[in-house]
Amino acid sequence: MLLTLHASHAYQAISPGPQSRSETALLLGVAFEMALVTLKQRREIDPLRDAVARKIIELAETGERDPERLCDAALKACQPAIVADPNPLPPPASPPVLPDT
Repeated sequence: MLLTLHASHAYQAISPGPQSRSETALLLGVAFEMALVTLKQRREIDPLRDAVARKIIELAETGERDPERLCDAALKACQPAIVADPNPLPPPASPPVLPDT
């Protein structure tokens, strides 16, 4: 899980003691899982998944610990990536023009 890999580097900046680190890891994990459920994401390798994990960690480094707020803020920050589709559908075709007879 990407969050775990990146979170290990963020722990020193987030919390001073081992008890606080494990509690922080739990809260980050809850926020990340909430985001995945919201996004309906289950693929292990996905740029959006990575972006959400990084944002949750970034927000936690500022002191936020509430999983719901972490999840909501991370999703909001990643919203342009969620909305932007690299392969959008083409516009609908115009109805055929019938010749005058």
